[in-house]
Amino acid sequence: MRPALPLLLVATLAAPVLTAQRPPRPTPLQQQYLPVANQLIDAALADSAAWHRIAEMGDRFGPRFSGTPNLEQAIDWIMAEMRRDGLDNVRGEPVMVPRWVRGEESAELLLPRWSKLPMLGLGGSIGTPPGGIIADVLVVSSFADLEARAAQARGKIVLFDVPFTSYGQTVQYRTQGAIAAARAGAVASMIRSVGPFGMQTPDTGGMAYDSTVTRIPHFAITMEDAMMLHRMQDRGQPIRVRVQMAAQTLPDVESRNVMGEIRGREFPDEVIVMGGHIDSWDVGTGATDDGGGVVVAWEAIRLMKKLGLQPRRTIRVVGWTNEENGLRGGNAYRDRHRAELGNHILAIESDGGVFAPTGFGFTGSDAARAIVQQVAGLMGRIGPIAIGPSGGGADIGPIMAEGVPGMGHQVDGTRYFWYHHTNADTVDKLDPLEVARNVAAMAVMAYVIAEMPERLPRS
Repeated sequence: MRPALPLLLVATLAAPVLTAQRPPRPTPLQQQYLPVANQLIDAALADSAAWHRIAEMGDRFGPRFSGTPNLEQAIDWIMAEMRRDGLDNVRGEPVMVPRWVRGEESAELLLPRWSKLPMLGLGGSIGTPPGGIIADVLVVSSFADLEARAAQARGKIVLFDVPFTSYGQTVQYRTQGAIAAARAGAVASMIRSVGPFGMQTPDTGGMAYDSTVTRIPHFAITMEDAMMLHRMQDRGQPIRVRVQMAAQTLPDVESRNVMGEIRGREFPDEVIVMGGHIDSWDVGTGATDDGGGVVVAWEAIRLMKKLGLQPRRTIRVVGWTNEENGLRGGNAYRDRHRAELGNHILAIESDGGVFAPTGFGFTGSDAARAIVQQVAGLMGRIGPIAIGPSGGGADIGPIMAEGVPGMGHQVDGTRYFWYHHTNADTVDKLDPLEVARNVAAMAVMAYVIAEMPERLPRS
């Protein structure tokens, strides 16, 4: 008999042969820019400066809604801080913006029992008559459900109790709900808040009217209360609600797009523009939407300045105004800089929160995509950074339509809509290290594209 082999040797012989996978060899671009990428990443991860700046802005000024002193004071502060940081060409470019004022508002359940209903009027809604509106409620699950039951809606408040699936699918009840309800003869309309998570915290956002139907008040209640009212209706219980809203739209006022730069050392007229929108809704402090997006771009070029890095091309950080209820800032930027857009090399927008970074969506030529994918490969230290099939954003959309390549900064959005447009959008929801990793991603992408000898190709 053959002597027994040691068990360890038997296991070794039986195991499949594994071939170690070598990481791909760095490209010449990656070899050239890895040292400066690591320098930027080290600087971004060294402290929590970006998180503290988001916190200070929110704590100092609160909500930054278009047309309010809060927003204009925040812009003044940003310009002063940018100058203190040593940025170039710091300025505010005038933009006329709409002014919707929420006023006092409340909702309460009267039948089948009394209860306060936390609510938020939707941006652009009219108010109620001074004494409010008292009416029975019809709960529907979709536009089709309302159409099928239109005869029951006349004289009532229609509630759209539509569970969150995706923002794009569910937000239509916020934007179009008042139109559909008014067409059915309702006296007001309310929606289940557009988000996957409740905690009795309603959200707000923009809504629309149609000139062919009567304008009616439109507001959001919490996920929990919408589900409760639906259960009451299913039991056959009468539901009556009182709503009072003092909302009104006032004449336009002047605001500003705020910006600062690092001027390019060789091609100062060629620009990489990046940032987010500086306005927020009139609730919370806009930490995730979109104070964080502005600050991570601002911090990225502050670090370049601190490190003595002056790229070949100009990098401009912009806080666009009035993204939330008008997009006036993005359109004004296009109009003011239209003659220069041929020299806008790349536009990067961060408007999805500053949670853990996952990559950038990119819209541009195949040749440019190959380059930005190589740049993304320099960021392995901060996590897998992918380049998605398309990218952009609301504020850079107008200049992308003129041919400027665009990128949307992407993050783990699991929790974004928990806080979006609510009183809970505050800086404590953000992790300082995740914020710093976003700074690093924005800094590396912008700097390398600005520093390359050749322009990012448009075709």
